[in-house]
This record gives sequence, C-alpha cells and structure tokens, in this order.
Amino acid sequence: MSPSPLELELQLLSFLTILAGIHLPVCSGDVGTAGQYTPPYLPTACYGNDVSEFPSSNLFASAGEGIWDNGAACGRQYLVRCISAVVPMTCRAGQTIQIKIVDRAVSSVSRPSRDGATMVLSTTAFGAVANSSASSINIEFQHMNEESGNGTESSHCGRGNRSSVSRTSHGERSMPWAVGH
Repeated sequence: MSPSPLELELQLLSFLTILAGIHLPVCSGDVGTAGQYTPPYLPTACYGNDVSEFPSSNLFASAGEGIWDNGAACGRQYLVRCISAVVPMTCRAGQTIQIKIVDRAVSSVSRPSRDGATMVLSTTAFGAVANSSASSINIEFQHMNEESGNGTESSHCGRGNRSSVSRTSHGERSMPWAVGH
C-alpha cells in the first residue's frame, strides 16, 4: 500500500526540518558576569595614562581573567547586554551596548564592585544596561570584529550590523547574533 498524501507531506516536512538543522548554525554569545567600577580609571594596564584610548561614549570595561588573554584583550570590542541579576527588574530590557576593553580588572586603580567578574564595566556602561545600584549582573557578550568598523561580529554567526535587532518572545530586543532569545 502506498503512503497517503498526508504521510508524504509529513515525511517531506521531517526531512526538510532535519536538513535545515544541519545547515543552520546555532548562535549565541558567551555568558558571564559583570561588575562596575568608578573613577579614577587611569592609569590602565592597556594604555597607561593615554586618555585618548577611551571611547568618547564612556562605554568601556576592564577585562576579567577569563577574557584578559595575556593582554590581547586590550582594545577588543564587545556587544554586551544584561540577562539577569539577583534583584528582579535590574536589567534594562532591550539595551545592548558596545564596549571597549581598556584595562585589566585585577590591577585596575579603582576596585570592581564584584571580584572575579568576566568584565567590569564603567559606571556609564553599567548604567546603560542595568540599574546602577546593583553590584553585579549576569551578561551575554560577543566579541566584535574591529576590522569591519561597522559592528559586524567576528564569529560565523554574525548577522550584519548591530542595528538589526529582533524581538524575543517576551517582547525584549535581542542581539542579532543571539538566535533563540
């Protein structure tokens, strides 16, 4: 007996679903923690007293040991968003920022609000993604490709520039590389 049209459709749909799963990359950023630190920010492990290395937006951070990479983190740019915190409603929904690493957290002049964080954000950067009264937050972050100059992600999961933002099932904005959020 031959399969019914409905059975053929289901088999085709199953085949296409499997095929799509093989060819579509699953992308997400790394997950970590962030604290904040206050001035003074100079001197830094990356640039000494060179204030010209700080972005004019004041969206910068110190690298924790997990991303320090023996100093290779200096100058790296990351997309960062708050995903949760101990206190509910701490994260600023839909806020994603691009920061530049300018220092090493363990040797920064100003002490971080949380030891052992993945990155320690400037007060401006922290306040852009979370309530400034929090001492630490959980973050999702993605290393940016500096050569592109247009916010293109460095991984194969990049989806273009950071202005392409989608909505999550909860109505929050999602980063372009964070599929399934």
